[in-house]
Amino acid sequence: MTEAPTRPTVDVVIPCYNYARFLRACVRSVLDQPGVDVRVLIIDDTSTDETPEVMAELTEDPRVEGRRHEVNQGHIATYNEGLLEWAKADYTVLLSADDLLAPGSLARAAEVFEANPNVGMVYGRVVYYSDHDDLPSVVTPPAGHTVWSGVDWIENRCRTGQNVLSSPEAVVRTSVQQQVGGYRPDLPHAGDLEMWMRIAAVSDIGYVRGKPAAFYRVHQQSMFRTQFSSVFADLEQRRAVFERFFAEHPDLPPRLKHLADRSIAKDALWRAVRAYDRDKLAEIPTEELVAFARAVYAHTEHLPEYRALRRRKALGPKLCSRTQLFVGAHLAKRGRGLVGKQVWKWRGQ
Repeated sequence: MTEAPTRPTVDVVIPCYNYARFLRACVRSVLDQPGVDVRVLIIDDTSTDETPEVMAELTEDPRVEGRRHEVNQGHIATYNEGLLEWAKADYTVLLSADDLLAPGSLARAAEVFEANPNVGMVYGRVVYYSDHDDLPSVVTPPAGHTVWSGVDWIENRCRTGQNVLSSPEAVVRTSVQQQVGGYRPDLPHAGDLEMWMRIAAVSDIGYVRGKPAAFYRVHQQSMFRTQFSSVFADLEQRRAVFERFFAEHPDLPPRLKHLADRSIAKDALWRAVRAYDRDKLAEIPTEELVAFARAVYAHTEHLPEYRALRRRKALGPKLCSRTQLFVGAHLAKRGRGLVGKQVWKWRGQ
């Protein structure tokens, strides 16, 4: 008698801190995944709401396991506990308790992994939402997938200086995850970008086009909107990510670090440019932004954003904001950004 083929296995780590009201829907989005064998690993980081009771209810399903910390460990330690110590399946997902997997996303990712043994991470499109009961409608691009070499994927991150993942849409080969390690405690905001690049440094990266991979809940209490909402925090964290990554990977082409520095400097200068266009110099420290750009990138004066800032300085913020002389440049940049978002939906970069 021929044995039935084994199905890919996926461990989904769900850290939870006072998100009992979201936990059932989150777990259900995992258990309903077809084509793969899933195990849900809930880690309650000493929640003070009904999380223990909800977790006890959910663990009645043999595919769901749970553990509760006696002392709050914080999100980074909790993530790493699940990813590095607990997960044992073929593939691993880190899913916040207030996010959702999209139907069929794990099977689509597993198909790419199974066909490409050198792929260490597969991700898809994430859909942002605010209400579990009112998920946004989704326009689905044509289905398919792309596989990049790790170096090519890193180069694209350096060209933009930006992350392209929110986290729940990423599925990682567990052996690769445990090879490169987990999240860095000293990079609490942009550490996921640094970890994705570590994965790309040792493996290829896949992207699934078409149907979304996950739903990411946007809320005012998120980390980016609280302690990392200052002008410099995001810039400084991304700079720290690239500095640390390239210090630990000196074998990569030097041009990649140059591209990353240039991208971050351009971003800092553009924020200063927009301060003039909006007459926000009292709120946005433009000189500090310029100094930051210079510290990051030695050729800052050659960037188009630097020349744009000099023109605005010559005219002054009141004239720039009242006459909107440079609104065309802003609209053009915004248009390129919108086009870029549409391209990302199709290509994942």
